[in-house]
Amino acid sequence: MTIERIDPGARMSEAVVHNQTVYYTSVPENLDGDATAQTAEALAIIDRLLKRVGSNKTRLLDVTVFLADGNDFAAMNAAWNAWVVPGSAPVRCTVEARLMNPRYKVEIKVIAAI
Repeated sequence: MTIERIDPGARMSEAVVHNQTVYYTSVPENLDGDATAQTAEALAIIDRLLKRVGSNKTRLLDVTVFLADGNDFAAMNAAWNAWVVPGSAPVRCTVEARLMNPRYKVEIKVIAAI
């Protein structure tokens, strides 16, 4: 089975496709926004990557949301609820974690079928 690395770098690839499944982690680019804005941007970036590999958010299988501050859970969910397709919600886990860039409020890891 072929492993396709999307935009591979020395340390990591942008995404990896294997067995009709894409693995990707999204972070916001504009770090000035609150948790809702950063989540909405990270989700829009996920949309673009999924389209690039021939998938979309209705094909999400598993999502892990990392929040720098658990108090941002409701703010993150505001963006999530506006984005997720009713009836096509993936399995989701949300954890509080110290993110490597102190300006990140959210990081989102997804696995989706193609």
